[in-house]
Order: sequence, then structure tokens, then C-alpha cells
Amino acid sequence: MNIFKAMKPDTVVDSVKSIDIQDLRSRGINTLLLDFDNTLGPDHATEPTDFSMECVEVFRKQGFKLCLVSNAKTGRSSRIAQMLDIPCITYAHKPNPSGVRRALQEMRAVNEEAAMIGDQIFTDVIAGRLAGCYTIMVERYSKKEIWYVALKRPFEKIVRFFGRF
Repeated sequence: MNIFKAMKPDTVVDSVKSIDIQDLRSRGINTLLLDFDNTLGPDHATEPTDFSMECVEVFRKQGFKLCLVSNAKTGRSSRIAQMLDIPCITYAHKPNPSGVRRALQEMRAVNEEAAMIGDQIFTDVIAGRLAGCYTIMVERYSKKEIWYVALKRPFEKIVRFFGRF
């Protein structure tokens, strides 16, 4: 897969709550790999929000297998995942697909039946695409984010403009 194809998500939605569960089912997706920072909650949060708890509960009730896949440090990500009562892959090294593959292995899932959900093209989307998963890009949870993520946003706008998404 070339890098330009790897940067284009399969679907773009406003929020995790806007994900079409029936569409996922029709695609045979039964496993959701979730980024946390600015996808399910605020960037660098130390605990889940009501929003993140609600999203996880909706997916769980629909029978999806869930796993947090985060580039964040072990302690913070693991605590959040524990509070959400889902497994977690930390130091996922996204955009490298190795963390996504570890999550698939942990969940005993295959890439064709999994979706990677996140807010960043250069981490979540690329990692998910390179791992062969369906990818869902969500608009960021909050405009407040750490400086090194904020630096990438103008480049994402360029990619989105030329990729028309």
C-alpha cells in the first residue's frame, strides 16, 4: 500500500458517537481498536470522561470486542483502560502497525474483522490501514492538545484537502 492510500481513512465521522454500528456489522467488524487521546477523551487525560464511558458501554452492549491502542505511556493508558474495563496496548508506536497487530493478537481477532478508530491521520489511520483494518477517523474531541500533536494538524488539513475527506 502506498503512503497516500494509507493516509485516507475508510470513514470520517464527527464523533465516536456518530459511528454507524449497523454499517460496521454489515462489514463483518466485531472488534474495535480505540485510540483514547482526543478520540474518546481529552488529550492527556488521566481518567475516562462520561463520554468515553458511554461510548465504550454502547459498543460493549452491541457485542463488540474492545481494546485501547495508545501511544501513551504504560501507566496512564493502562489506568484509563482499567477504568473502562477493556484491554490496552500501550506504546503502540503508531503509525507503525505493530501495536495494532499486538492488539489484534491480544483480542484473538483478524484484521478484516477489526476497525481502528482515532483522531489522527499520521498515527491512528496509517497504523490501522497498514495493519489491514477498517479505519474510522473521528474529529478530535477537543481543540486543546499537546504541542507536538498540534504541529501535525496543518499537515493533516493539507492531506484532507487533497484526499477530499
